[in-house]
Amino acid sequence: MLAEERALYLALVQQGFSNRQACAVVGVNERTGREWRYGRPVGRKKGPRLPAHEAGVVASSDRCARAIEAGGSSRYLGEEERIRIADRLREKASVRAIAAELGRSPSTISREIRRNSHPESAAYRPHAAHARAKARRPRPKPGKIGQNQQLREIVQHWLTLRWSPEQISRKLRLRFPDRPEMHVTHETIYQALYVQGRGELRRELTRALRTGRALRRPRRAPDQRAPRFAAPMVMISERPPEAADRAVPGHWEGDLIIGKDQGSAIGTLVERATRYVMLVHLPGNREAVTVRDALIETMRELPAHLKRSLTWDQGAEMGLHHQFSLAAEIPVYFCDPHSPWQRGSNENTNGLLRQYFPKGTDLSVHNREHLHAVAAELNGRPRKTLGWDTPAERLAMLLSTTN
Repeated sequence: MLAEERALYLALVQQGFSNRQACAVVGVNERTGREWRYGRPVGRKKGPRLPAHEAGVVASSDRCARAIEAGGSSRYLGEEERIRIADRLREKASVRAIAAELGRSPSTISREIRRNSHPESAAYRPHAAHARAKARRPRPKPGKIGQNQQLREIVQHWLTLRWSPEQISRKLRLRFPDRPEMHVTHETIYQALYVQGRGELRRELTRALRTGRALRRPRRAPDQRAPRFAAPMVMISERPPEAADRAVPGHWEGDLIIGKDQGSAIGTLVERATRYVMLVHLPGNREAVTVRDALIETMRELPAHLKRSLTWDQGAEMGLHHQFSLAAEIPVYFCDPHSPWQRGSNENTNGLLRQYFPKGTDLSVHNREHLHAVAAELNGRPRKTLGWDTPAERLAMLLSTTN
């Protein structure tokens, strides 16, 4: 009974209307619109769940245009707004002034003038501009590869030679530099292969891709990312506030400095209050087991009141952080992704250590004794941030006060 309303609703959704906006234009309940769009939930008495793309109903673009002109969505510029734009352009008004009068973004007005002006005279004529906008609005749009037979044959031929879509895209621009109709991006080629219903490229050509997949694997949404480690991380936002002001000693920052070809590493530990440095010997590799054992051995030398917390980035070398935390009796907190300033003391110390361990060198040649000597030299260097005391002096002062 609602076939026409359903057709109009689906067409409006394809044009970018939200469920609420489309339902308001058609005059149905929002729940009905959700059922039309996503299908009925399993278990409802009205019948099995039917996806929207199987409805088999297509509305005409004229009905959609009439609904939009009736005041459906403020997302699109109306014909009256375009007339106002043309009038103000003749009065030499600025784009920002026009946007303020219409309650639109300046970029919306600028894009409207650029896209819908006359292609030859560059004059903005409101009724012609409105017609151009309406002609571009219907969805889905035909693909570029499907409309150009020569382009389709060339792309298919190069795919059979096992060229990647990016190689094809770049080669087309070199082969046809003056023919924009022969230029496509690699994403356009992927869409022509994977999107159902388009039929622009033969589906069996997916076997020639590197992955050989017949279906595209969607990326996870940011809120659906897999956990970084098997054991849950405790983030830096939960670290005790006393660690931030550096008033209480015993809060450490840690990281690795990497050697040539990612083949060797040295662990670095910096105490936040005193800037005292300890270097961790990592023989052979920097796997999670190796880092765990080396950190346990290094932190074992510290008294209990100097083991309050350890802050690290989310590197894979800390995959066994829960085992280290239990064995060394020190909680581990993790920085946010791409936030090195949350371990500022450690990053600064790593820069100082590059005087001793330059980038691009093999760090596995340095034995444990040499690392201790470098740490001792760095801890004996006066620091401006400590009032020209050395980290070793500050640490010794803390230990004597505690004793």
